[in-house]
Amino acid sequence: MIAIVKSTVLQGLDGQIVEVEVDVSKGLPSFDIVGLPDTSVRESKDRVRSAIKNSGFEFPVKRITVNLAPADLKKEGPIYDLAIAIGILAATGQLPQERCGLFVYLGELSLNGSLRSVAGVLPNVLAVKESSLSEVIVPVENAKEAALVEGVNAFAAASLAELASFLCGESEIPPYRLDIRELMELSCVEISDFSDIKGQQAAKRALEVAAAGGHNLIMLGSPGSGKTLLARSLPGILPDMTFQESIEVTKIHSLAGLLPNSQPLVTRRPFRCPHHTASAVSIIGGGRIPKPGEVSLAHNGVLFLDEMPEFNKDTLEALRQPLEDGVVTISRINASLTYPARLMLVGALNPCPCGYFGDQTRECSCTPYQVQRYIARLSGPLLDRIDIHVEVPRLPYEDLSDQTRGESSGEIKKRVEGARAIQRRRFLMNNDKETLKDPVKLHCNACMGPREVRKYCKLSKEARTLLKEAFGRLGLSARSHDRVLKVSRTIADLADADLIEEAHLAEALQYRSVEKRL
Repeated sequence: MIAIVKSTVLQGLDGQIVEVEVDVSKGLPSFDIVGLPDTSVRESKDRVRSAIKNSGFEFPVKRITVNLAPADLKKEGPIYDLAIAIGILAATGQLPQERCGLFVYLGELSLNGSLRSVAGVLPNVLAVKESSLSEVIVPVENAKEAALVEGVNAFAAASLAELASFLCGESEIPPYRLDIRELMELSCVEISDFSDIKGQQAAKRALEVAAAGGHNLIMLGSPGSGKTLLARSLPGILPDMTFQESIEVTKIHSLAGLLPNSQPLVTRRPFRCPHHTASAVSIIGGGRIPKPGEVSLAHNGVLFLDEMPEFNKDTLEALRQPLEDGVVTISRINASLTYPARLMLVGALNPCPCGYFGDQTRECSCTPYQVQRYIARLSGPLLDRIDIHVEVPRLPYEDLSDQTRGESSGEIKKRVEGARAIQRRRFLMNNDKETLKDPVKLHCNACMGPREVRKYCKLSKEARTLLKEAFGRLGLSARSHDRVLKVSRTIADLADADLIEEAHLAEALQYRSVEKRL
């Protein structure tokens, strides 16, 4: 007898429905799974057999064939356990086939028949919605995550026996409901406040400009000057994520298995800080079946690379495409997948291996060759993609002993949100039809292309004269020229100015002056 139930398969963040076809026929006892299953799917045979027996049902001593269709897509993970078990019970008449076919099943089975949580539930449930289906059954631990998708009824089951009782009509499992507004207000992450940082007014201003325009930033300074603390305070002044942005980030974290059960929705902008020994695959993403890396986990947030020259050179060079395109494409023999990677890159580095080149209080022990070789680990093309370069000097005692509190992150955040609101209005008012099809294509000044730079970055007469002179003196490339204009546009937005004035451009050029030293 044949029974067909539904599950899902993911290709990157996109998914589609999988039909789990179960045939139970006479013959020598066997249990075969076909349809490009990986090892974890093939191992489900033992989990399903024990779960069915320990839930009070009869496991058929017959020939069982399970086909996961479409058969040309690789199936991986224990997410198909529940669908296979329901298919076997329906094919043997222990559960009603018609009712079993109404739902999509996601979940791993333990040997005693209880349901365990699985990774990637949110993108899988979104795939259910896109397939015009509306009923999905998930483990209790994944219920909140599944309930984030409007238009899909998520039923949470704790065990195979409880689910079987529901499918037979003997008990009721209500659809899980979630208060989205309450989730958006939740915050489980403590962020450093700018008022706790002594001095460093120039660096704080550079971070404000970077946050207001979504610009990449690099900080140069001796050890202990506060670079890491400044970077960790940056998320506190970034604008709050919209619900759509939260869903995008949550999908990636869910797929990577990093979503805690107590927090089904990521409401704070991600702040990822990988160690400098991280490999290129862990930063960019990859593997036999490509998985998202740190650049994708930092989507809509911040990727902080502390001690930037200590990272492997190939790893740093691999950042070029994500910084330019906002996506990362990973190609393997098995698949070629694209993950979003629209992020702010923040880097921190010392001026030399010992850290004290140019320091006024401690003498540098490095030779000129060592200094040059250390800084040369950051290539020109990579630095060209970083809009703001700022020097973070050692703090004098007067600044450290000053007891007055500086401006708080909340006050700076208001100005940043005001500048972002100006940018959104500008792009929405002037967007062409092509851009309107993709409203997230232009969401801040850093995302502008050459056409938008010419359109929106209008200079005053004095500013044009200054830019012409600086172009030759600083040796700016065409990309650097456009990035200076983008930063100038952001500074003008913070000042609520329609035209980029000489003072706005001068501040933007100041953020490129460290480039020559690098």
